[in-house]
Amino acid sequence: MSGSVRRVVIVGGGSAGWLTAGVIASDHMAHHESGLEVVLIESPDVKPIGVGEGTWPSMRSTLQKMGISETELIRECDASFKQGSKFSQWATGDDEYYHPFTPPAGYNEINLADYWQVFREQVTFADAVCVQSHICTQGLAPKQISTPEYAFVANYGYHLDAAKFSALLQKHCTQKLGVKHVLANVHNVRVDAEGYIVAVDTETHGDIVGDLFIDCTGFTSLLIGQFYKVPFISKNNILFNDTALAVQIPYHKDSDAIASHTLSTARSAGWIWDIGLPSRRGVGYVFSSAHTTADKAEAELRKYIEPVIGSQESESIALRKIAIQSGYRKEFWYKNCVAVGLSAGFLEPLEASALVMIEYSAKMISEQMPVNREQISVVAKRFNEKFIYRWERIIEFLKLHYVLSRRTDSTFWIDNRDLSTIPEGLQELVSLWRYRSPWHYDATHVEEMFPSASFQYVLYGMGFETLPRATQRRSDSALAERLFKENIQRVMQLSANLPANRELLEKIKLFGLQRI
Repeated sequence: MSGSVRRVVIVGGGSAGWLTAGVIASDHMAHHESGLEVVLIESPDVKPIGVGEGTWPSMRSTLQKMGISETELIRECDASFKQGSKFSQWATGDDEYYHPFTPPAGYNEINLADYWQVFREQVTFADAVCVQSHICTQGLAPKQISTPEYAFVANYGYHLDAAKFSALLQKHCTQKLGVKHVLANVHNVRVDAEGYIVAVDTETHGDIVGDLFIDCTGFTSLLIGQFYKVPFISKNNILFNDTALAVQIPYHKDSDAIASHTLSTARSAGWIWDIGLPSRRGVGYVFSSAHTTADKAEAELRKYIEPVIGSQESESIALRKIAIQSGYRKEFWYKNCVAVGLSAGFLEPLEASALVMIEYSAKMISEQMPVNREQISVVAKRFNEKFIYRWERIIEFLKLHYVLSRRTDSTFWIDNRDLSTIPEGLQELVSLWRYRSPWHYDATHVEEMFPSASFQYVLYGMGFETLPRATQRRSDSALAERLFKENIQRVMQLSANLPANRELLEKIKLFGLQRI
């Protein structure tokens, strides 16, 4: 067939390039003569950004589908389990709450948020409706050594070393999935009369031709940005943070506990992330340069890490500075070029959405892979509509964390509540939630970025109050009471049987997990 899509060329490596390559190669039999050919071109001179160290639970199914062993992942990527996020000092400056990966008990049949409101002063929302906040507080793992690979007792994703993760993906893609790896710098792009890319020129391997090109070149955005000049839509007017300072710090002792969640601690002009891997902690301060200086931000970060590594080391350890431009491309798929990862857009890593957007992009490209050029424009239109929606939903969800804050100790927190900075759709939702708690009707699309349960955890974790309608009948009180009691019993059971996070990780390294 004329114009058939038989060869996919991915420009750029890192997590974006290799995850995309793996998903497409495993779906389309790249290792077989009759399969789709997948080529990944990686510059030998460009180092990955390497700060995407948190995943969503979706990564489990992605890796399992690619055929990667979970035992291998944990052993080779310095990986640990992530069961959600803990937010500290976001609401008042003296508070904390969890956003776990497990939805409230009985979520498909009853909205427990309505019944919890009566007890909101006695127990936090997450503790009342879910076991996972209790597990995280105790530093417990989400499974046991007898639980098979990718199966779980409590839902989980991962914390991992991004550079080691890319290396594992590269090895698996090239050795098991048939992906062809080319180390070269792309210095020119050739197109046909219709503006479709036919080849990229490399310095050492000449022309590399293809039918579909995927731009995974990060902030450089070599194809979609530099060549096609697809505009970038800035969202800095909504999400103010434009700079990050990052550092890796050791534990006091090799036996120190590994947090089973990401810790996000609010500061005067942003927030600090704290991620526990088996060998180290990854820490960073994401802040708004319009609301503080780089020197003040650095001082806040060094003060945060001082209790862990000591005053002398905290003053001398080198910090890495990363510029953030919040926003996304006006189009992600243009002609026969698709942007995935940082080339498509970037938002502050508040809810670790970077890797999941790569997963979702790769999945849709693979499932909707056009057969020929005639189909490309149709698939591109669908892809662009889907991902503009997704980027906007992430932006709204991240902004919600700031909108709900009641902090008045700095202009950063006050400015974040200015109505002119809050998307209209988010304003409408918040107004609805004052009289109706989020539930299934708030999820209007398949594979919503954040289900209504996520909104519940953030809303009620930050002290938001929903006032129930006086006329609404509560007919499931008995069911709600039973679920609350069962949650307490489940917490007691798991607390007695789940190992500590570090304990399980060390056992996996020694003995491995059962293959499903």
